[in-house]
Amino acid sequence: MTPRVTPTQPVFYYDLGNPECYLAAERIMSELPLVPEWEPVLGSAIGAVTAEPDREAIGRRVGELGLQPLRWPAAWPPDSELAMLVATYAKRVGRAVAFSLAAFRQAFAGGRDLGDEGTVLIAAAACEMHPTAVLKSVGMRGVKLGLQSAGERARSVGARSLPAIQIGEVLFEGRHAIEQAEAALGARR
Repeated sequence: MTPRVTPTQPVFYYDLGNPECYLAAERIMSELPLVPEWEPVLGSAIGAVTAEPDREAIGRRVGELGLQPLRWPAAWPPDSELAMLVATYAKRVGRAVAFSLAAFRQAFAGGRDLGDEGTVLIAAAACEMHPTAVLKSVGMRGVKLGLQSAGERARSVGARSLPAIQIGEVLFEGRHAIEQAEAALGARR
């Protein structure tokens, strides 16, 4: 049974290199009755295991959602740290959702490497983030600490896998996090 929660702004914890997070990101804004805060978190920072995904099952779900067909990045698992630092910067400048969706699509619809500076700059350009500012941001101490703090925040609420959605003190994790959060908020499909 899904616990009922008091409606407060949900927090969506995600890693740009995680295909389950990609699927959640494509749905979360339309399926939750409250707009979530997007919080980039390196899966490794919370001890999330990077296992080989079930590519066939994820491909079926992509088709069911009407998304572009999957094109997996050649290197697996992807090195998402660069993109996650930029996502942290993007959050600071009000572009977390736009940048993150663009980066997810570059990785999983375009098959591009999130560790590649060019891929990250394409995603940043899609949401009008200047390349010089983006490249400067990844070396900034505050951005690095921001990403680290996000991991600590996620761990402190008990997150051990991604995607994760926090509503108040309640945490929902994994593939069904959106449906569980939606039920907890009393939303109707």
